[in-house]
Amino acid sequence: MDFFTQVAEALASPAGQVGIVLTVFALTIVAFIADKVRSDIVALSSMALLLVTNVLTPSEALAGFSNSAVVMMIGLFIVGGAVFQTGLAKIISGRLLKLAGTSEVKLFFLVMIVTSVVAAFVSNTGTVALLLPIILAMAKSAGTSPSKLMMPLAFASSMGGILTLIGTPPNLIVDGYLRDNGKPGFSFFDFLPIGLICLGVGLIMLYPLCKYFMGKKSKDNEETGEDQTLASLLHEYHINDLVFRLQPKEGSTLLEGRTVGELDIRRKYGVTILEIRRHNRSVFSPNIQEAVNIDTIFQPADTLYVLGERDKVNSFAFDHELAVFEDEERDGKGKLDFYEIGLAEVLVSPESAMINRPLRKANFKERFGVSVLAVKRQGKYYFEDILDANVKNGDMLLVHGAWKGIESMAKKNREWIVIGSPQEDHESVALDHKAPLAAFIMTAMVLLMIFADQIGVKSVAMVIIAGLLMVFTRCVRSVDAAYKMIGWEGIVLIAAMMPMSTALSKTGISDWIAHNCIMSLNAYGIYAALAGVYLVTSVLSTFISNSATAILVAPIAWTAAEGLGVSPTPFMMTAAVAASACFATPICTPPNAMVMNAGHYNFMDYVKVGLPLQIVMGIVAILTIPLFFPL
Repeated sequence: MDFFTQVAEALASPAGQVGIVLTVFALTIVAFIADKVRSDIVALSSMALLLVTNVLTPSEALAGFSNSAVVMMIGLFIVGGAVFQTGLAKIISGRLLKLAGTSEVKLFFLVMIVTSVVAAFVSNTGTVALLLPIILAMAKSAGTSPSKLMMPLAFASSMGGILTLIGTPPNLIVDGYLRDNGKPGFSFFDFLPIGLICLGVGLIMLYPLCKYFMGKKSKDNEETGEDQTLASLLHEYHINDLVFRLQPKEGSTLLEGRTVGELDIRRKYGVTILEIRRHNRSVFSPNIQEAVNIDTIFQPADTLYVLGERDKVNSFAFDHELAVFEDEERDGKGKLDFYEIGLAEVLVSPESAMINRPLRKANFKERFGVSVLAVKRQGKYYFEDILDANVKNGDMLLVHGAWKGIESMAKKNREWIVIGSPQEDHESVALDHKAPLAAFIMTAMVLLMIFADQIGVKSVAMVIIAGLLMVFTRCVRSVDAAYKMIGWEGIVLIAAMMPMSTALSKTGISDWIAHNCIMSLNAYGIYAALAGVYLVTSVLSTFISNSATAILVAPIAWTAAEGLGVSPTPFMMTAAVAASACFATPICTPPNAMVMNAGHYNFMDYVKVGLPLQIVMGIVAILTIPLFFPL
């Protein structure tokens, strides 16, 4: 037998497998703490090592990517992204901000309380996914760094899970174990006193911890996108003063069936039709706005947005039996929306062939589907007869049309330069006309998740359906946009670390730790045994799922109680609380991983803030649980 064969046999032995798992586990933790490599790459490397050393089979190593919790996280990212993209997050956050104002202290406590209440009835993963875009919007509006609120959001979701029987899976697991062994289980609100105490500890400790450790993290509060750039263009070029909304008067049919080219509105009246809004669209229609060309046919009840001097617009409206509305600005956005139709500045290049030629010759409408609304030349703005005037070097053109057309213009930059990034401007526009629909889908999903057991459908199915509906109803701009909303680093981190849980269980390491630590402490009394249950559960749930930890620890906690001749109920409660109150790493719960990018955290941020909280909460829980559940 050669040397390599002996090594292979040694590694394949039970002791060799234990050594491999412990080595990989230690290297993974060191890599996380060093924070020199992205956390998802560390997790994937850990998974690969367990796979190539035959500790795990391919199906075991890759099982995390098909885990229902991971799939649900993906769906919830899309739902949460739609809540943000439709502006629903901004609406809700605005109302919540009225309660907190711009006070960081009030904002912190509001986030903690609202999150914990929601998490008492909805999974902590679902709670964070739904509230994350709302809290980000609140932080932006209040001028507060997201790093001060993201970790409290994740931790409060775990604390909220302790408040009720259905708040988190470990609660249901220990309740089922008690009932299966002939003992009374927990009622719905039996967890509430302990949960409130844990929440109180969190409220007291988290604010100073986050303020001290997260206070130096950079703020990401720069105003970008449509709210600033496009609105400022409207004001700079005085476009708002020239925009009117026209609708057919009751019974009027003068426009129906006629084309824009046939009416020749721009030449006859000096009025430009910017867009048409159809009134016969369903929620699955891709566009709310429709760009106008010479072949566009007017339909009944069309709403027109036009640009022109008031007297000229009135003249056009009078001749065609249209009512004129001068809309007010909305939230500083101006009178125009930019869902599918955009606005951009174009600088004429000195080498452009357009110079000294009429602007009409550029054929922007035919080539890109955009219209030139105004010309800025040496600080002055021109609107009248701009198509027939010669282009000058350094002219700035304000163009209006479909975003795809503006993006196409940006790619042809030899004769002009499109200022800014049209694609980013487009993606930043809130689809606020879809906000009520997004609110309905989100509310329906939450309600169905609460009653999932009663109706016999899994929560993951509800989330998948909600995510698909957000895409089908265009609450998400596109499928590509939906994929961009997903926090892939957090998803891969959780999915790739799940095999470590399997390896620890498969090699008997987690079982050995649980039995030896807990049973050895029985000799020191009841409180020492409770501390042992809490410590082991807390340590295991830091690296394996809290559900798996609860399943593993429940029978051991029962045995420890039997050995002391006391009620197993406080031991089960201790195990449940310890499994949920896990904050020391980004991998111990999905919510911790979900807020990692949004809060700009690294591994050690969780250790600095979460570990002290976890220790203090454990001490408090051990001392108070016997007061409510006598031994």
